[in-house]
Amino acid sequence: MFRLDKKICVVTGGASGIGEAIARVFSAQGCVVIVIDQKNGILPGVEYLTADVTQEDAIRNVFGELEARLGSVDVLVNCAGVAHVGTLESTGSADLDRLYAVNVKGTFHCMQAVISGMKTRQRGVILNLASVAAHVGLAERFAYSMTKGAVRMMTLSVAKDYVKYGIRCNSISPARVHTPFVDGFLSANYPGREAEMFEKLAHTQPIGRMAQPEEIAHLALYLCSDEAAFITGSDYPIDGGFIHLNS
Repeated sequence: MFRLDKKICVVTGGASGIGEAIARVFSAQGCVVIVIDQKNGILPGVEYLTADVTQEDAIRNVFGELEARLGSVDVLVNCAGVAHVGTLESTGSADLDRLYAVNVKGTFHCMQAVISGMKTRQRGVILNLASVAAHVGLAERFAYSMTKGAVRMMTLSVAKDYVKYGIRCNSISPARVHTPFVDGFLSANYPGREAEMFEKLAHTQPIGRMAQPEEIAHLALYLCSDEAAFITGSDYPIDGGFIHLNS
């Protein structure tokens, strides 16, 4: 079950964190994995292409070259994203533009690059990484919440417009996941208190810990596999009870 044999799968932001875990898990299930990121990764058997998802022409060229060389993309996972800590007052225009460019336009550029080929073949899967921030108000996450809410709604829109072409589009909304980003954030903002603050952040999830990247990857695998052929237009929280048990 959940095999992806002979499928062409593109993972953006796959050089680290959740994206890297998705690339690893997908590769183990038999598909051809291409990671699009601004830096190279280290996973064996995975091809890395350097591109900035905010640049429309660059993304169009990358996907055009992939299609000419390997054929149309079967699965796209939009995992590239950036975060920002700030309220309405402490978020500047440059902060808002940066998050919008990566989280919203980057997702848009990549979906637009694959949709024509998927329409032609009457099949395809798109999976977007949203967040619990798309469901509930998170303190000091003004810009981030805005962009992830947009990702969730883009997912629904694409699912509705392209279901008649055999294309499925879903999203995942994780709570906190223990990635290098979290460690870097704690080191930069709470030097000497990293362990204390890590435990505090971990326990905002009722289950009492952060997710591991592989746990997100396993849900992604299911949603992109043929076993999930009846699922489209849905968002899946994977949050240790954060959304419903904290209310």
